[in-house]
Amino acid sequence: MWKKSKKLKNDSQQKQLPARPVSLSEVKDAVRRYSAELASEIPLQVIINSDRTIDYQLLAPYLEAKPQQTYYMSRETYEIFEEKDKQLAEDLDKVQQAVDHYREQTGKLPITEGDPDKQVNYLKLEKLGLLSNRPDRPFFITEEEDMVTHRQP
Repeated sequence: MWKKSKKLKNDSQQKQLPARPVSLSEVKDAVRRYSAELASEIPLQVIINSDRTIDYQLLAPYLEAKPQQTYYMSRETYEIFEEKDKQLAEDLDKVQQAVDHYREQTGKLPITEGDPDKQVNYLKLEKLGLLSNRPDRPFFITEEEDMVTHRQP
């Protein structure tokens, strides 16, 4: 019962936080600091709501404000995006999941052999039924941990 009243106190404090413009770099820094203090058995995904928005209540101690903007976070790569790039976050998750499943099924990456940029080959994903529609942009696979990125190397 004591914990409940403490939680209510914290909730009321968070609701009183001022709403202000918060930059993308401030949000990234707050997420980085939050992640550093997160227990190792708790995944960072707890900070991502079902619609890929970020749970600002969890970041309140680091931002000391409620952002006026909406930011989105990829569940697969943990990259943070502004409102205008919401679709990019969704596409990134979809392609990363497809790449992971392709690699599990074939033992290979879905790229064209010899491609120095390691661009994701959508046709290879589609042939295995892993991608139902192609994103409007190319994605690439990084050297580190075979993560998908929208940034061309």
